[in-house]
Amino acid sequence: MDVSGKTNVGIRKMNVNIRKMTTIAVLSALSIVLMLLIRFPILPAAPYLIYEPADVPILIGGFLFGPAAGIIITAIVCVIQAFALSTDGWVGLVMHVMATGSLVITSSVIYRRYHKLSGAIIALVAGTLAMTLVMIPVNLVIQPNFYGIPIETVKSLLVPAIIPFNLIKAGANSLLTLLVYKRISLFVKKFI
Repeated sequence: MDVSGKTNVGIRKMNVNIRKMTTIAVLSALSIVLMLLIRFPILPAAPYLIYEPADVPILIGGFLFGPAAGIIITAIVCVIQAFALSTDGWVGLVMHVMATGSLVITSSVIYRRYHKLSGAIIALVAGTLAMTLVMIPVNLVIQPNFYGIPIETVKSLLVPAIIPFNLIKAGANSLLTLLVYKRISLFVKKFI
């Protein structure tokens, strides 16, 4: 291969990386927009727990580019939310990274290995369960230590509020991802 051939390969690689970074930025922005536009409580027992579909673009990024991209998008979205859109600061940042991170990493790792519809379903179910399970100890540690909520109160909220909320939120976002991923992935693959 001559020098011009190597240069063309290098330019193509650079273009793919730029397009991938652009897609990650767009998915991050879309996640923030969804977080701002679609917000509502889903459990009468805990109206302060708010559903938003911001995890859908993050899951799509994890499915498209792998778990590292998924966690990068998670970090971008969580930092913006924690310091620009919320009053929870770094404590909310940690909780959000733990929740979304467990969903996205679990789902994208499994989907990367089993890259078909059945793999996507298994990945999203596993991600939903991972998020729900991870948020039990996270709430038991963070709520009493940083928000001053007695641990007995947090324990009493696990079954009627915290566990169902995380199952519903992660399950709904996983279902939405399953419904839109194929179309979006075809568009992104043409772009990249």
